[in-house]
Amino acid sequence: MAKKNPGRVRVTLVRSPNGTIGKHRETVRGLGLRRMNHSVELEDTPAVRGMINKVHYLVNVEDV
Repeated sequence: MAKKNPGRVRVTLVRSPNGTIGKHRETVRGLGLRRMNHSVELEDTPAVRGMINKVHYLVNVEDV
């Protein structure tokens, strides 16, 4: 199955950042996630991948 939009990823916030490290909460906001189950599509760049890796326990990632 071919990707629909190469170079893009969909990131969904699946756990609340409440009670986590402050920098992790800031990273979630930096990804553009505002509330639980909110999804955003982002360019698949090394910077975005680094942010996702930092908060991997709070988000789900899928290719778009």
